[in-house]
Amino acid sequence: MPGIDQNRQFIPLKIAVLTVSDTRSLADDKSGSTLAERIEKAGHAVAGRAIVPDDVEKIRAQLRAWIADPAIDVVISTGGTGFTGRDVTPEAAEPLFEKRMDGFSTAFHMVSYPKIGSSTIQSRATAGVANSTFIFCVPGSPGACRDAWDEILVNQLDYRFRPCNFVELMPRLDEHLRRPKAQGATA
Repeated sequence: MPGIDQNRQFIPLKIAVLTVSDTRSLADDKSGSTLAERIEKAGHAVAGRAIVPDDVEKIRAQLRAWIADPAIDVVISTGGTGFTGRDVTPEAAEPLFEKRMDGFSTAFHMVSYPKIGSSTIQSRATAGVANSTFIFCVPGSPGACRDAWDEILVNQLDYRFRPCNFVELMPRLDEHLRRPKAQGATA
């Protein structure tokens, strides 16, 4: 059965929260606050928090800055994952991914379906890894943020969670960059 292995020590991560919105400020950012509160309650640190408008280049610039920052392990964005003309978070984030995490979207929809039914198909939640940083893009509602954190991320970002979790993978995320070329390889 999956669960927390009390014989393992908790490892706190540094997690940045990005809210994508043309209308929110820190004072009224319920979704970003929902994530930040849950991150801290779980024992992790909120290593950064920003709000950027629904603009591909502005979203991408903030993501690039956090991806390049060795003090940030994970980025969670909220907002911009729908289908309106201003919803461009997947278009901004996905080209940065070295590896996509298709299972996150599937798991998110599985968690969401019992709560909102077929309306879950209106989300383009996505995730991936870039420069050894996990990136998760979730819808902009507080409920979607709760679902993503409480049902998926709280466990996958906890080293104690079994049978496996993302934290135990972190030391090996960049091994392809550290591996010397094979003898005689031409590429």
